[in-house]
Amino acid sequence: MALVIPDVLKPVVTFAHPATMWILLALTLYAGYLGWQSRRTRTATGEEKKTLVKGKFATKHFQVGSLVLAIMVLGSLGGMTATYINNQKLFVGPHLLAGLAMTGTIALSAALAPAMQKGNDLARYAHIGLNTVIVGLFGWQAVSGLEIVQKILSNP
Repeated sequence: MALVIPDVLKPVVTFAHPATMWILLALTLYAGYLGWQSRRTRTATGEEKKTLVKGKFATKHFQVGSLVLAIMVLGSLGGMTATYINNQKLFVGPHLLAGLAMTGTIALSAALAPAMQKGNDLARYAHIGLNTVIVGLFGWQAVSGLEIVQKILSNP
C-alpha cells in the first residue's frame, strides 16, 4: 500500500525538511557559540568570570543543545519519510549517509553530557570534536541539500 500525500500538502511535506534543516544549522552554530562561552566562563578568573557567569551560558548551551538533538533526529526521520512517501524509495547516496552519520554522531555527543557534568575533560574534548565533525558535515549537507531542492524544483 503506497501512501499518497494530497496535492495541497505536497509542497509543505516536500520542503519542510530543507527549511527545518536550515533553521537547525543556525541553532547548531548558536549552540556552539554558547558552548564556547560556557568554556570561557569555566576557565575565566576574577571580574571576567563574574561577568560571564551572569550569561548562564552552560544552562543555555544544554537547553539549545537538547533542542538541536531533538530537531536533528526528528528532521532526519521526517526527511527520509517525505522522500519515501514521494518516491516509494529512499535515494541511498552521500546526502542520506552523511545525514545518518550526523544523527548518530549527535547522539554520541549528547551521551557525553553526564561525564562532562562530572568534570571529565576527555569527555569535553570528545564532545567538542564530535560537534566539530557535525558542523562540517552539516555545511556539506546544506550544499548537497540545495542541489536536491533544485532538482525537485526543476522536475515538477
